[in-house]
Amino acid sequence: MGTHQINKNWLTLEIIDEIISNKKKIQLSEEVTDLVVKCRTYLDHKMSENDKPIYGINTGFGALCDTEIQAADLEKLQRNLVMSHACGMGEEVPQDVVKLMLLLKIQGLSYGHSGIDVKTLQRLVDFYNNGIFPVIYQQGSLGASGDLAPLAHLSLPLLGLGEVNYQGKKISGADINKQFGWDEIHLQSKEGLALLNGTQFMSAYGIHSLLRAKKLSTLTDLIAAVSIDAYDGRISPFNDLVHKVRPHDGQFLTARNIKKALAGSEIIEQEKAHVQDPYSFRCSPQVHGASKDAITHVQSVFEKEINSVTDNPTIFPDEDEIISAGNFHGQPLAISLDYLGIAIAELGSISERRTYKLIGGERGLTAFLVANPGLNSGFMITQYAAASVVSHNKQMAAPCSVDTIDSSNGQEDHVSMGANAATKVFRMIDNLEKIISIEILNAAQGLEFRKPLKSSKIITDFITEYRTIIPFVENDREMHPLMEKSIAFIKQYSSKLSVKDFLF
Repeated sequence: MGTHQINKNWLTLEIIDEIISNKKKIQLSEEVTDLVVKCRTYLDHKMSENDKPIYGINTGFGALCDTEIQAADLEKLQRNLVMSHACGMGEEVPQDVVKLMLLLKIQGLSYGHSGIDVKTLQRLVDFYNNGIFPVIYQQGSLGASGDLAPLAHLSLPLLGLGEVNYQGKKISGADINKQFGWDEIHLQSKEGLALLNGTQFMSAYGIHSLLRAKKLSTLTDLIAAVSIDAYDGRISPFNDLVHKVRPHDGQFLTARNIKKALAGSEIIEQEKAHVQDPYSFRCSPQVHGASKDAITHVQSVFEKEINSVTDNPTIFPDEDEIISAGNFHGQPLAISLDYLGIAIAELGSISERRTYKLIGGERGLTAFLVANPGLNSGFMITQYAAASVVSHNKQMAAPCSVDTIDSSNGQEDHVSMGANAATKVFRMIDNLEKIISIEILNAAQGLEFRKPLKSSKIITDFITEYRTIIPFVENDREMHPLMEKSIAFIKQYSSKLSVKDFLF
């Protein structure tokens, strides 16, 4: 378990994986508490001596920014903001993502530039530590004024409104407060805007997808190595010399992974009748590697974002400045998420091509990887299924970030659509798990036909673990249950891999 302190230190993907994997609780450091109190004290003092309109603090929001609000109505203004902006639609956000939203919202508010009250921030920490996950919906954010609708749903239970998921049950925000003996939060000036402005919906989905993408990218190398041995492929395309003269990092790492996985294989070392392999085998370092490099770039963008202040206006107590600007705009994330989607689509695309070659009855493999093909259809339709999912990912790889729709009476006239990009990539990674689970289903079957030759120790150990769940198929049987078990194996196996680098 343990505890992670929220502080000004750089938050990385690796640290988040450690927090989540080890189910650590979080606490505000003394440094953060002092910064938050200092900013709130400054804002209260500023409000008491200032009668000029300050956006979102004593004015309306969006197109209503020129409407001044009386001091007596400032709490009501913030409460109304949260209630009116809770316009989410569609399916619920998975609780794993909501947990990340809470963590990232706490981190973003901890820098002392948002005017949040420390009691409000601590309540978010309490929600996180007690496994209280507000009910949030996947649709409704334009990814520009921040993730307004999703973050409004995140904030409702603080006010005793909305719903939460707690210990497997859905209960009202009022009931969860009653259960823990908490008073509902009475928002002060700026607090509602601090909660609702920000990119934590996009960021949480992006971080969740990056954690999975890094692990799956490593696993695709191992599965490709199994396919190479099953297809009686050649080792020469993975020679370090080739990759030193085209030194893309991801390409080099992929080649190293595959070469390591195949080391000691009797199959890879035997004399070959063919001088080349198809691109889906031979060029796996180049294709997998390009996706790795894309993932690395996207990670760098997201790590900057989650260590940033993304609400508005931004408060600078030391400089005596309250600045209304646009740090909530999700364009950096939207473009990066689209890039990540393309990288994910390509990992799935090349995986399905290897599956296609494995069932083709070439290089000593039986047609469709079963005895008596004709009487048995074998693995024929597993490739159909993979092709269908690959096509779905290709369709979703079209960018969201080039779209925009005018909103808020033209005040918000360019939006990022990063929220749609974020939920899209989440689905694409689900699809990638399905695609590579079909590849390993076929590759493990094909490897059986290479006996009595043995594969490498790494591959043998991997397939031995796989065979405890998914058996060799002698004759036709129901394939869907095997595919589901293979997907479950991929999820379980990939979860154990490191996000530090792409090496296994």
